[in-house]
Amino acid sequence: MSSAAYYYSGCEHDYQPHFLDSCSLCGRPLSHNTDIFMYRGNTPFCSQECRQEQIEMDEAMEKRWKLSSSSSSSSSKRSNAVRQTSDSTKESDTNKAVRTGAVAVA
Repeated sequence: MSSAAYYYSGCEHDYQPHFLDSCSLCGRPLSHNTDIFMYRGNTPFCSQECRQEQIEMDEAMEKRWKLSSSSSSSSSKRSNAVRQTSDSTKESDTNKAVRTGAVAVA
């Protein structure tokens, strides 16, 4: 058995690796007496380089997401403006009398 922490679930074949067993980026095993570099709470890395690479990948993904979000937001604003214009045209074309009041159902 390695120095990594095993958790016992009752059967040897049901081994679930502990989240601190290996680096989240490169998969290198994390030994018991070395530094573990953490990121965003519970993501372990074997080195500062692996951790920094993950940070840069996350920042690039967030930047792409923000750019795509802002472009889709502006296109949805345009479609809402077109929809409102067409809705007001429909309302003016169909000037129908509407009766309001209470309805009783027995």
